[in-house]
Amino acid sequence: MRAALKTRDLKARLGDLEILKGVDLEVPFGEVHALMGPNGSGKSTLCHVLTGKEDYIVEGSAMVDGMELLGLPVDARARAGLFQAFQYPVEIPGVKLNELIAEMEGVDHGGASSVEFATIVEQAGSRLGIDRFLDRDVNVGLSGGEKKRSEMFQLSAAGPKMAVLDEIDSGLDIDAVREVAELVESLRSPGLGVLIITHYSRILRYMSPDAVHVLVGGRIVRSGGSEIAEELEAGGYDEWRVPPIEDDSTDLLAGL
Repeated sequence: MRAALKTRDLKARLGDLEILKGVDLEVPFGEVHALMGPNGSGKSTLCHVLTGKEDYIVEGSAMVDGMELLGLPVDARARAGLFQAFQYPVEIPGVKLNELIAEMEGVDHGGASSVEFATIVEQAGSRLGIDRFLDRDVNVGLSGGEKKRSEMFQLSAAGPKMAVLDEIDSGLDIDAVREVAELVESLRSPGLGVLIITHYSRILRYMSPDAVHVLVGGRIVRSGGSEIAEELEAGGYDEWRVPPIEDDSTDLLAGL
C-alpha cells in the first residue's frame, strides 16, 4: 500500500542531547495508527521534526506521499499535505474561524473547485456540529472538547494527505474523549493517513486503530495491533524501557 507517511532512520538531537535514535515508521493511506510512549520517549520531538520546528539537528528521511519533508520550510510541508492537530490548540483573537477556513480554499484539496470546496466545508461543519463557532474567534472561549472538534473541522477543510494528532485526548473528560475518537474515525478516507500520538489507551477504546507503535528511548520498540494498547494499560512501559536519556533537566524530557 502507498504510504501517506514514511520515516527511515529518523534521528534528532538538541545540541548534545540525542532524542530520536533512528525511527522507522510507515502509515499507509486509509489507515489510522497510534504512537504510544512514556514521557521523554521522543513523541513530541517526532511531531516537531515532522512539522519543521527549528533548533533540532535532524538526520534520516521523512516523506509524505513520497515527498521528502526534511529541509522544507513549515509552509511547504503543509502544502505537501502534512497537517498537525495540537495537544493544546492555540486561541487566535481577532481571526474568525470562517475566515481561517476561507484561507484554506487555496490549498489543493485534491483539485477541488471553489464550489466543491464550499460543499466539503458545509458537510464537515454539519457533521461536526461546528456551525455555531464559525463567527467566533478561533478557539477563544471554547472548552477543551470544542477546541478539538474545531481542529477536526480544520482538518476536514484543509484536506491533507497525512494528519498527525498530537495528544488530542489530553485534558478531556471521558465523554469528550469518546467524541473526539468518533470524530477521528469519521474522517477515515482512502486519501488520508492518520497518526495519533498519545500516552494512554483510553482514546483507543473508542476507535479501531490499524496499528499501534510503541516509542521508547527514541526508538520504536514494538508494532502490532490494538492488543498492544491493552498490554500497556495492564503493565505499563517497563518491559521496553531503556536507560533514560542523560540530561539533568526533567522539564526538558517531559516535553520530548
